[in-house]
Amino acid sequence: MLSIFNSLSGEKAPFKPIEPNKVRMYVCGMTVYDLCHIGHARMVMVFDFVVRYLRYAGYEVVYVRNITDIDDKIIQRAQENGESIQVLTARTIAQMHEDFAALGILPPDIEPRATETIPEICDLIQTLLDKNLAYQAKSGDVMYRVAEFNGYGKLSKKRIEDLRAGERIAVNTDKEDPMDFVMWKASKADEPAWDSPFGAGRPGWHIECSAMSQKHLGKTFDIHGGGMDLKFPHHENEIAQSEGAHECQYVNTWMHNGFVNVDDEKMSKSLGNFFTIRDVLAHYNPEVLRCFMLSTHYRRPINYSDSALDMAKKTVDKLYTALRDTNPEQGMVIQSYQQRFAEAMNDDFNTPEAMVVWHELATELNKAKQGQSDETNDLAKTLQHLCAAVGFLQQPVGAYLGLNSSDTEMSDADAEVQQMVEARDQARADRNFAKADELRDQLQAMDIVLEDSPNGTIWRRA
Repeated sequence: MLSIFNSLSGEKAPFKPIEPNKVRMYVCGMTVYDLCHIGHARMVMVFDFVVRYLRYAGYEVVYVRNITDIDDKIIQRAQENGESIQVLTARTIAQMHEDFAALGILPPDIEPRATETIPEICDLIQTLLDKNLAYQAKSGDVMYRVAEFNGYGKLSKKRIEDLRAGERIAVNTDKEDPMDFVMWKASKADEPAWDSPFGAGRPGWHIECSAMSQKHLGKTFDIHGGGMDLKFPHHENEIAQSEGAHECQYVNTWMHNGFVNVDDEKMSKSLGNFFTIRDVLAHYNPEVLRCFMLSTHYRRPINYSDSALDMAKKTVDKLYTALRDTNPEQGMVIQSYQQRFAEAMNDDFNTPEAMVVWHELATELNKAKQGQSDETNDLAKTLQHLCAAVGFLQQPVGAYLGLNSSDTEMSDADAEVQQMVEARDQARADRNFAKADELRDQLQAMDIVLEDSPNGTIWRRA
């Protein structure tokens, strides 16, 4: 049975969806004003393999991941660029979709935008005003009364008294309490605005997720996910808004992924250790980045470095190499390995333990190939099947390894390599070992890896 660590309870517990075999899941998406970075990559990859595994395990999943397309940062960036908000967000959303597709991320079933949810946002704010959980300040901003919500801080385990004591920002005189937060911002002359019962303005960040999740998943749903940095105040404020308005539990299971550090320091633009997804994919195959993310449990912080990615590449190379010269389509999934994989994943999506199963499969597969075992294709099928459950090992073996292949058209560069490899094979057959060694050295200088086999030499690019 699947167990998930619930950030709300602080414990791991058996997962019981509201409707049998159906999962409604919401994940906080991107604020679209710049290219996505590796911190974003971790979040979307974590919940990509969560969704994939839930479906693999037989659940019917409705996956919602929102887009924040109006925000202070978006307004500021558009002004800096001298362009409209619509032009900025359209371009950034297109870039985000390109990056996520390159990473092999499944698109969500529903991808709502804040600017398309204004009526639902206004309705939710009005409900909170009617319940005296919100008020309109002199500035025109609509604020949430945090002190009126019993249970504020239950997700982040923070107490209002402690938060007030630690308040270092000058108190906004518009607020009744320094902990109150904005749900509707009154418009300024140079900012975009929407009509509302509270005057022209735009939504605050927190209210949009409460409104979008309710619209698409209902007042109570199964899983809400996001990065650890969203736990407070964003997710805490979502709970206050949604439960304050509807007087029922907002989310049954909260999931948060750990931070990404760079060379053991927190990723930060100011430290110059900030990498976009495009920076990474310029040097590493997307499968390598996915392997890197899977190698650490999703709740733990992960340390990004070139050496860590190089290690992940060795793992991916090993697994693809094990699949080479096999026919998984002719094999059957071996139940004992499938059961061990399921046990690992059912333990709060323990991907590092699941990877142990993959490594064992690759080792046994290599032994089987050497011994011409009848089990070869079963092992290959099992490895491929279990990796696919989390969106891994999805490329053609030859394409990943850069293998020469008779059933695909070669580029001019590959054709040149193939000719040199064949010339080396002929030199060896002629016992002209000096010539064979000379060609081998030339190929190695071209970063070509040679593997001699009874059927000739197999090559791939390093």
